[in-house]
Amino acid sequence: MTIMQRLIETGEKDRLKELLRQKLIDSGWRDDLKEYCKEVIRKKGLEKITVDELVAEITPRGRATVPDEVKTELLQNIRKFLQAT
Repeated sequence: MTIMQRLIETGEKDRLKELLRQKLIDSGWRDDLKEYCKEVIRKKGLEKITVDELVAEITPRGRATVPDEVKTELLQNIRKFLQAT
């Protein structure tokens, strides 16, 4: 059984996703990325940008700006889960 299968079957994946979502909101990451989206849309024009283009534009910045503390906490939670199973 893969790690992903274990995470899914135990419900841990959903718990970790919710934890990540909350941590990103609490850190201000979500609001920052939302503002960046608005900026990109303003620059390119609402009628001239597709959802796919917007996602392609913001994804690298979104990934690069996740706070290190959030990454560390998520990794620690995954490690704890693996040690307990």
